[in-house]
Amino acid sequence: MSVERLRVLREFADRGTIAAVAAALSMTPSAVSQQLKVLAKEAGVALLEPDGRRIRLTDAGRALVVRADEVLAAMDRAMIEMAHYRGSPRGRVRVAVFPSGGALLLPRVLPAMADSGVDILAGDVDLPPSEVPRLLADYDVVLTHRDERSPPTADPRSTSLMLMREPIDVVVAPTHRFAGRTSIAPAELADETWLSVRGGFPVDDVLRSIATVTGVQPRIAQRLNDFRLIEAMVATNYAVALMPRYSVVNPALSSLPLTGVRAARIYELATRSHAARSPAIGAVLTAFRNAAREVAAESLLRPTERPEN
Repeated sequence: MSVERLRVLREFADRGTIAAVAAALSMTPSAVSQQLKVLAKEAGVALLEPDGRRIRLTDAGRALVVRADEVLAAMDRAMIEMAHYRGSPRGRVRVAVFPSGGALLLPRVLPAMADSGVDILAGDVDLPPSEVPRLLADYDVVLTHRDERSPPTADPRSTSLMLMREPIDVVVAPTHRFAGRTSIAPAELADETWLSVRGGFPVDDVLRSIATVTGVQPRIAQRLNDFRLIEAMVATNYAVALMPRYSVVNPALSSLPLTGVRAARIYELATRSHAARSPAIGAVLTAFRNAAREVAAESLLRPTERPEN
């Protein structure tokens, strides 16, 4: 079976449509369809089947995608070995980051990689963790985050590396009745008006946990994913909000750790399986790990964090 046709099959598994594969590989849709038909003949079994007006992988097609990952990873390892002989790591690594995590870590990662021979091409992508497998079709490394009680995204074709834990606090205006407090219990927040983020993100998961503890559904005035905008609204005493601790930049706001609820998000780096064997990708992962360690060390100099619940 042709390696390039296996690559086309993997792209179809990642992207779901012939048109999307054609756009990604700079091919025509008819050429993509032809490559998949030839691959099916080489395999001796149907790889695609109708699914309404679309097509999808058969069981055999899904099984072959797993093997295609292995074959393409082996090809990548061959390139890696040659790179070692050239004195690498070198090359371009495409990195997707969620905005607030990128703001925290990229200013440390990019300078650290400046003279490494590895060119990082970063993109900010504000999508929930469930989108990580799809993002890996376009990026080599994806920095994502999840509620600490949620398991890592399960995907047999990718791996994840935990970087750090960031507490999530209640943020209130300097004129709010809770301003200046050192902590707050969920029951005290039952009558508050909230600003939250869109569903599927860790902050909203914590707000739902508060609702479970109190038995009161939160009154959400707005859903905004830009923390700077949320801070500006909180500062007017329009509402209170949950925010990751290291994302709060307005010194006038009061950040109140929650008691009785585990409230934090976990940073993770996702890659395709075997991708970390690439010297360039491995160097980027190491730079992110070092940046996370620096953040953790600096957090020890901040006011003492609340005990684990």
